[in-house]
Amino acid sequence: MAGQLVLAVVSGGYAVGAALGWGSEKLANFMGDFGLSAAGLLAAVSCYHYARTVDRRERGAWLMFAFSSFMGALGNAVWGWYEVLLGEKVPEPSLADFAFLCFAPPAIVGLLVLAKRPVTRAGWVCLGLDSWLIGGSLLTLSWSLALANAARTAQSGAPGSVPRAALSLAYPLLDIALVSMVLVLHFRRSANNRSAVNTAIAALALTVLSDALFTSPLLNTTYRSGEILDAGWFAGSLLLAYAPWGAHRPEPLDRGPHQRADRPHSRPITGSLPALTPYLAAAVCTLGILYNVVDGRKVDRMVVFTGCTVVLALVIRQGIMLLDNIALTQELAQKENHFRSLVQGSSDVIMIAAPTGTLRYVSPAAAGVYGREAEELVGSELATLIHPDDLGCVVHEVRRFLAAPPAEEPTTRIECRFKSGGGEWLNVESTVNRHQGGLILNSRDVTERVRLQAQLQHSAEHDPLTDLPNRALFTRRVRQALTGRRAGDHSTAVLFIDLDGFKAVNDTIGHQAGDELLVEAARRLQDAVRAGDTAARLGGDEFAALILGDGSRDRSAREYQVHEIAERLRTTLSQPYRIAGSEVRVAASIGVAFADPGITPSDLMRNADLAMYRAKAGGKDRVELYAPQMQAEVVRKAELAGRLRTALHEGEFALLHQPVVSLATGEVTVVVAQARWRSAQGILFTPAEFLRVAEQSEGGAAGGPDASRTAELGRWLLEEAVEQAAERHRAGHDVPVAVRMTAQRLLDRSLPRGSVEALLARHGLPSGALVLELAASDPRVPFDELERRLTALHRLGVRIALDGFGSGYAAISALRRLPVDLLKLDRGLVEGVVESARLHKITAGLLRIANDLGMQSVADGVDLPEQVAALRAMGCSHGQGAAFSGPLDEYRLRRALVRGTFPVPGGTAQHALAAGASGGSMVIRRGSNNETPVPPT
Repeated sequence: MAGQLVLAVVSGGYAVGAALGWGSEKLANFMGDFGLSAAGLLAAVSCYHYARTVDRRERGAWLMFAFSSFMGALGNAVWGWYEVLLGEKVPEPSLADFAFLCFAPPAIVGLLVLAKRPVTRAGWVCLGLDSWLIGGSLLTLSWSLALANAARTAQSGAPGSVPRAALSLAYPLLDIALVSMVLVLHFRRSANNRSAVNTAIAALALTVLSDALFTSPLLNTTYRSGEILDAGWFAGSLLLAYAPWGAHRPEPLDRGPHQRADRPHSRPITGSLPALTPYLAAAVCTLGILYNVVDGRKVDRMVVFTGCTVVLALVIRQGIMLLDNIALTQELAQKENHFRSLVQGSSDVIMIAAPTGTLRYVSPAAAGVYGREAEELVGSELATLIHPDDLGCVVHEVRRFLAAPPAEEPTTRIECRFKSGGGEWLNVESTVNRHQGGLILNSRDVTERVRLQAQLQHSAEHDPLTDLPNRALFTRRVRQALTGRRAGDHSTAVLFIDLDGFKAVNDTIGHQAGDELLVEAARRLQDAVRAGDTAARLGGDEFAALILGDGSRDRSAREYQVHEIAERLRTTLSQPYRIAGSEVRVAASIGVAFADPGITPSDLMRNADLAMYRAKAGGKDRVELYAPQMQAEVVRKAELAGRLRTALHEGEFALLHQPVVSLATGEVTVVVAQARWRSAQGILFTPAEFLRVAEQSEGGAAGGPDASRTAELGRWLLEEAVEQAAERHRAGHDVPVAVRMTAQRLLDRSLPRGSVEALLARHGLPSGALVLELAASDPRVPFDELERRLTALHRLGVRIALDGFGSGYAAISALRRLPVDLLKLDRGLVEGVVESARLHKITAGLLRIANDLGMQSVADGVDLPEQVAALRAMGCSHGQGAAFSGPLDEYRLRRALVRGTFPVPGGTAQHALAAGASGGSMVIRRGSNNETPVPPT
């Protein structure tokens, strides 16, 4: 604004001074000559310096403007030389005339450089025709008004008339050419530095206008330097000097697409001027001809010739425009047909909605997608076609989309249900674009995809066999029950349910029947829980139920209510099942845990799981409520298992042996291998809790982390016992060694096949030197496989002892089918054999069975002399316990074997003779039990 204000003040001051005559003729001549020369020189310097700062494309144009301004300044300086300095009249022609004639051509070249170049040959032809239309029209009018007189003067033959006439014609002809280029190129200028170019064009236009007034007959004869006409030239020069700097507004480099989009493409008036230019030029030409006719003059041949060429140019240009219009029309029709075929052939439905929501256009694909004709949908309200439950979300998304900047969010996507012609609701996905204040919707039917997604989601969250929620969905619902509005309800409970005896169903009548039982159990469970509760299958024969709380703060009443629900579930699940035409029974062990304050979903489910395992351990087919000590017991067992693993890996276990003594002679017949833990202080003690954890783990879930550690302990015990027994045999001590093993351990599939056999062969232990004490087996162990395994070992000379005889599972069946050599009485019987008459009778009966079968008998836990006497009286042949010796290390064991016998409390010579007659040493008798390796069933 400051530059524009200075420009207006200086130009206005010059105009006022010129209007007032500058106060004197000398000052007027000075300002009219040297003032204009200074303004032109300023414009030349300004354009030259600016040309050094722009790119190569524009540099030539501004250099041409600088040269044009310099020639104007030179002409005015020569004029002032004559008028001001020499006080003479400027000769005609002079150097000033030559300089003024050189003003227009560089300016025309500069405009051509700045113009947007046509890209086709027809474009160049049209550019030339437009230039001639404007120039010819102006020439016709100028010739009629003034140039004809100059031409007649040149034809008069007077001295000096030809040069003066030539100058009189040259000035307006060059100005006409410059004006033509200014008008034509005004509509073809490039977008680069638009403000500077517009200002330069305005400066040249002002200069040409002043030249036109100077050459007119009205002012040419009376013009003197310093008059008001000079103010136009002065202002034009200053405006050209100001153009590259003051009017320069560079385009911002970070102008985004949305800023360009906000600018209108073209204004209505300026956009129509290029099309009207030929007709305006023809009108000007007609005015020139009419001026001659109306004035009564004879029409000049120059006017006729020029007018005819203008008309011819107009016709040619119209022909080119007609051909272009035909080509554009054909191209437009081709593109329209192309896009129409794309729209009509698309499987997507394209709809155009007005800002009011009324559908203006619907593509023909609507018939195939929606089952409704496009004509039927046109004119209907879009809101009436969308499902009412989805309408609110759709309206909200559309409003948000229309309020967002188009450049940041050009499109959006909407999913909703759309009403089909058959009245069904289709899932539709639409891509939405803006269109003249309304919307364009490109829609497609995604009903199958949504149905498939729902099916996949259901499959991912439900058990494939029972269709109950799986663990993932159950966990999520537990989490939801513990958060949100139910976060403070501590009466919510989780039930874990395990079907007791399900594995036996699979093993006896097959897995297909087991699956049918699971499906029926799931149906019963689903029917038994309340409507708002969740029943789930966690895997295998484990189920769970989420019982939502009622907000009650009475814990005891809530526990009673949930316990009743759990008992009802247990009773329901324990009812007989009709599977494959037969009646099957299973029981249910249920653990219950409540949502205590601050509990997490994983902890709540863990507590229910612990309670369920406590129910199974407590006898099965029962309901157990979680108590905090259950978790403490689990932690304690985990710590013990960890210490067991550390002891195994760091070699902290030692192997001891306890002698088995003949109750008749005191002779050592067998040594029993036992593991002991060596503490950090080097003290050996019985790790009862460690071994109990090992036995529980080995008898529990196979393959668990504890089972792997106890398997490692059992493998170590067996290998150490066999290795040390082989060394004792080589040293001359041929007493057999007994190693305790469980049936699960003996049938462990993770062990290499024939591992016991390979161990005996590797250490060279002779036949009969190894006794396997078979612990009471789990009912889940396959009995036939156990029988085959023991028979194979027995044939190799490995003797089999049935440990814990008198307690445990299937003792009679084991005696009948397994190749047992020794019966080892349970410690519980031996402890009460003296005090309890009932136990005394039971023990005596078991010993008679052993004697009748021809088996040796061993009493475990013989600690008192009274027990020795009682057992010997009943016919027990061997004993093991503190009454003879505790566990011994290898050194003490060898000393005991050298001695060979232990004193027997209450022993007599008669007993010794009887023992000698009956075979007091532990010798396998070949009775009926051992004659047939696999007895008949």
